[in-house]
Amino acid sequence: MATTAACRAPRRRRRRARPPLVTLAGLLTLCYLVLPNLVVLLFSFNKPDGRFNYTWRRFSADAWTDPCSVADLCDSLVLSLRIAAWATLGATVLGTAAAFALARHRFRGRPGVNALVFLPMAMPEVVMAASLLTLFLNLGVRLGFWTVLLAHITFCLSFVVTAVKARILSMDPGLEEAARDLYAGPVRTFLRVTLPIAAPGIAAGALLAFALSFDDFVITNFTAGSAVTFPMYVWGSVQRGTPVQVNVIGTAMFAVAVAAVAAGQLVGRHRRARADRRAGTRKSWHEVAS
Repeated sequence: MATTAACRAPRRRRRRARPPLVTLAGLLTLCYLVLPNLVVLLFSFNKPDGRFNYTWRRFSADAWTDPCSVADLCDSLVLSLRIAAWATLGATVLGTAAAFALARHRFRGRPGVNALVFLPMAMPEVVMAASLLTLFLNLGVRLGFWTVLLAHITFCLSFVVTAVKARILSMDPGLEEAARDLYAGPVRTFLRVTLPIAAPGIAAGALLAFALSFDDFVITNFTAGSAVTFPMYVWGSVQRGTPVQVNVIGTAMFAVAVAAVAAGQLVGRHRRARADRRAGTRKSWHEVAS
């Protein structure tokens, strides 16, 4: 017994020593990921002497007071937000329907469709962009807002299908069977049981589609024509001097993203705490009844 206890003690010490190392590695990785955003935040308060905002000169909040003072900057931002919003809506609706079809139904050609879903994710963006440009030109479609929107829906669709399908496959089919046993129709079962359970996967796919659409440059550059989105504006401004307002908008978007993630974490924690309280209440009632 003493020998066994002596052998277990070093293992316990090793297990206790691992979490600080894992925490340190996680913090270093987080700092590495956040460092570029901190640089963007810092230089959003810079007052450069010339056109190029690459060297710190002096502190100034002028860019924050009027972020739209640079010509066409806010117009490109609004265009990117419009395209991302509509692409997210289209990709989420079509991707959710396709995910349910692939996860719940058997049909001829299903393995091939599953393979095609992953093709845009594995294909280089420049290849997909050239293919879409060739398609639009052969069809005689004028390049602009609608071609960019269709292109974004095309490549965002795969990510939505993957996220929603993973959530559907993890669902317990017994919950839907229980709803049908309680005389709920197919529509009511879908709205009251299936859709709420699949909602986290749908939300994840929608957020991923929005981020990918807003951030895309390669496919947009091929299919935009005369339209200029925010990534295209930033790329063009690098050659003639990036204005400080670009850093302001980037910092604001980063803050919105962090706030959205934090809000999601708080909501999830609140729901888990409420579910734990309900489970504890049921357990206490069972103990009293017994």
